Amino acid sequence: METPSEMKKEEIINEIIRQLDDRISFLKQSIQAAKESRDNETKSSVGDKYETGRAMVQMELEKNLAQLAKTENLKTILNKIDLLKNLKKVEFGSLVETNFEKYFISVAFGKVEINNVPVLCISPISPVGKLMEAKTAGKKINFQGRQIEIKSIS
Repeated sequence: METPSEMKKEEIINEIIRQLDDRISFLKQSIQAAKESRDNETKSSVGDKYETGRAMVQMELEKNLAQLAKTENLKTILNKIDLLKNLKKVEFGSLVETNFEKYFISVAFGKVEINNVPVLCISPISPVGKLMEAKTAGKKINFQGRQIEIKSIS
């Protein structure tokens, strides 16, 4: 099992960004398709049917635009991580190895795998992120009935 020092934060960030870019590409295609569908909707003899269909397409378009903005914001946040900063306590940008999991304190993204090692990417304001905040190696926290020991921070 890799230690945080062997696992590079840059690898984790690159994997998250790769997945975010895939999501952005998909959302942009969905937005374009929704715009075309909305713009090509022809008014039928039943006006309400046309308006309902157009409204549904517009709602889908707005949902995709919101998801696109959120996804692009995650990339912006990731780019603020200082990879050269030497961290001694848990804070934004920390890679934390515990007796249970590895956590990357960055954005709420979920699990990514780097060289078959799972890493949980969590926000510093998540419940476990808040409990770990400012803790140093060797400290323990209690979360969901488990005692989590911080083994190392990088």
